[in-house]
Parts: sequence; C-alpha cells; structure tokens
Amino acid sequence: MDHARFADRDAHGVLDVRHGQDALEAISGEGFWAVVATFEGDVTAVRFQHVTKRAHAVTHGDALDPAPAGGWRPLDRRWHSSLDRTAYVGAVREVQRRIAAGTVYQVNVCRVLSHELTADADLDALGSLVRHGNPSPHGARVRCEPAGLDVVSASPELYLSRHGRRLVTRPIKGTAATADAMLPKDHAENVMIVDLMRNDLSGVCDPGTVTVDALCEVEQHPGLVHLVSTVSGRLREEAAWTDVFAAAYPPGSVSGAPKSSALTAIRDLEAALRGPYCGAVGWVDADADEAVLAVGIRTFWAEHDDDGRRWLRFGTGAGITWHSDPAGEWAETELKAARLIGLAAGVVTP
Repeated sequence: MDHARFADRDAHGVLDVRHGQDALEAISGEGFWAVVATFEGDVTAVRFQHVTKRAHAVTHGDALDPAPAGGWRPLDRRWHSSLDRTAYVGAVREVQRRIAAGTVYQVNVCRVLSHELTADADLDALGSLVRHGNPSPHGARVRCEPAGLDVVSASPELYLSRHGRRLVTRPIKGTAATADAMLPKDHAENVMIVDLMRNDLSGVCDPGTVTVDALCEVEQHPGLVHLVSTVSGRLREEAAWTDVFAAAYPPGSVSGAPKSSALTAIRDLEAALRGPYCGAVGWVDADADEAVLAVGIRTFWAEHDDDGRRWLRFGTGAGITWHSDPAGEWAETELKAARLIGLAAGVVTP
C-alpha cells in the first residue's frame, strides 16, 4: 500500500501526485504532502488523505519499533561505488587545487553505492530494520508507486522546518567516531556552511530576522557524532515554497561554499547523479503552515535501470577543504555508510 511514515506521523490514501514546479506550487496551497526532491532539483509531492500523529516521536537513540521479525533478505555486500577509492581521492585533490586557485572554499564530494535487488525485495522490511537499528530524528519511509518513490531515510539532518512564519535549518558539518576525534577542520567547515545558510535564508526572510541560534553543538548518533548548528529566520509573509527552494536549494551542507562554484565542481567530479541522496525528504502541511524537510542523507532508494533491473542505492560523502586529508575523507565516507550498509547486509545487529 502506498504510504508515508515520518518521525511523528503516518499518512496513507493518495489523493494527488505532482512533479517539478507544479509540486512546489501545490505544497504552497492546501493539504498534507510527502515531499521527495533530488539533489538535482526534481521535486515530487504526494498528497495524502489520511494523516495520523503518533504520541511518541523518534529522537536520538530511540527504537520506535520492536526488533524486526524478518522479511528483509540480507544483501551480500557486493556494492558498486560510483567512485572507487582512487577516483575519490583524486576528486579530493582536485577540489584542493580549485581551493588553491581561489574558485571555491569547500565542496561536498559524494559517491553513490548500488546493489542489485531481487524482484521480491521489500523496502518496507528494510525500513523497519533501519528504524530499529538506526533511529533518527528525521527518519522517513515514502512509498508511492504512481510517483515512482521507494525511499527509506535515516536522516539526522534538518534541512528546513516551518512553523507559521518561522523557518529553521540545522546544518551538519563535522563527523567523527567520537567527539574527541573532531578536527579543527570540522569546526571550520561548519562555520563556513552556517554563513552560507544565513545567506540562503536571508533571501526569503524579513530583514534582520536571520540569526544563528546554536553553533557547532556536538550531537550523538548511532555509530558516530556530528557538529550541528541552528539558523532561523522569519519567513516573508508573501514567500511561497517556490521562493524558498529558489533561494536555498540544494542544501548548503551537502553542496559547499560558494554554492555556485561548489555545484560546478560536483558536476565535474562526481560520476553519478545523487538522486534523493542529498536532496530533501519530508512533509509539508499546507493547511497548518508547517513542514519538516530533512536533508536526504543516510538514505536508501530503489529504482530500475534501462534494462529493467531493480537497484538499491545509497549515497555517502564528505566535505572537502584545503586542510582535508584525502585518505581521511575516503574513510569518513565509509564511516557514514558503515552502519546502514551493515544493517542491510545483516552484519550489524539492530
């Protein structure tokens, strides 16, 4: 059954499916919409008829469901990476050359992992496994065959939330196994992206209302820690979601700074489209002027190739600065992927 599940609410009963600019205009109108946007900017919105809020929302370290009783056939770990280690290290060094030339300060370089799926593989079962084994504040399961959506996300990162006219973003930059392992480079990255997000929000918020509410807070997640900052502002009264996406998409934390130069580097250096990875996954309640859109990291999605074969995709990446160690950045991509890939393979205990 087509449905959407988020940290604190479930939805079913598809009423409408919109794509592209039409989707952005629709979510500014009326109704409850599940939203999945690719990093490249292709927005899909699904309107649901029935929405149920749960009393208990997922937070860090919670397990929403009992341990899964089966249903997901563990993968054999034969993942294909769009960039192998040599190519990824080469991309890091190229970013550093561009930094030295003064064209960019920071670029998020990503790779997409792919594993072929059997015809009967059910991402609902994988979603249950992920919710139990890697609970996250912005986890999501969106399944809608008419929209072409089959997504399981364990995102820890808020792209944008809206409550009335208050707009909030909580960019993550800085990842390590423990807080003590954080480097000065991690803090510098975070501050750069906070400045970028302040600029993005300023494009759609009332003058003087954009503030940094928290800077470089350490946040614990399964298997790793992140540095997280909070930026907020008061949305201009006339601003619609078309304006918000025009000003602040794609998310700055998974692009780089300056964003335009970073996006050029990403197009030049990455070997595969990111799809929902690093895009946006979440919901918009147009009637209540509320929304929670996560950055589509720690995210699985299924899709068919041109030959009709079905693939499970998963993206991972790292922010590259002048002080980056290329081998260390590759290791960071592995750290970010390890737990969820391990869950899918049955080698990490939920």
